Amino acid sequence: MSWYPALYRVIWPFFNLFHPCRAIGRENIPQGGAVVCGNHQRANDPFFIVFAFGRHQQLNIMAKAELMKIPVIGFLLKKAGIFGVDRGKSDVAAIKHALRCLKDGHKLLLFPEGTRVKEGEDVSAKTGAAMLALRAGVPIIPVWLPARRRWFRRTDVVIGEPYYPEIEGRRPSAEDYERVTEEMMRRIQALKEKSGQ
Repeated sequence: MSWYPALYRVIWPFFNLFHPCRAIGRENIPQGGAVVCGNHQRANDPFFIVFAFGRHQQLNIMAKAELMKIPVIGFLLKKAGIFGVDRGKSDVAAIKHALRCLKDGHKLLLFPEGTRVKEGEDVSAKTGAAMLALRAGVPIIPVWLPARRRWFRRTDVVIGEPYYPEIEGRRPSAEDYERVTEEMMRRIQALKEKSGQ
């Protein structure tokens, strides 16, 4: 049984006290499975996105495998629906788990760049999100998080309109994945203008 609802109720009041966030565009969240993709600048990014989506929109989170090996923390992460992926390798088990989540109608959160990227840095996004969305036949939900976040001050989290990537009449190629990834990152960056920060 997932501990997600219980952990949400325990963590949210404390997080909201120190880092209150406002969701912009929550009405854009579709029903059913979707790949949620945001820019990644700080370690607490997943918390901002989870709380912006709200308690009734449970997110399964793909995280680096190293986190899952930390005593106690790894156990709690697994109970909350977070699973590890071995970055830099073809982690078939993680891919199968992610596809199963999406095809079962759940939402999957991952950060396409695969690591934290400071504002101004140029890091190429990986094509994993595009591959998962195309294989599962689900949309990608772009999310923007601002770099500047003040303690006890509201942070805007912008949720964009779902992007439905399509490939006509054939199996997706590496070039297709690259094209969808570029469009996805363009949509994430475009949300910056809607943030009040």
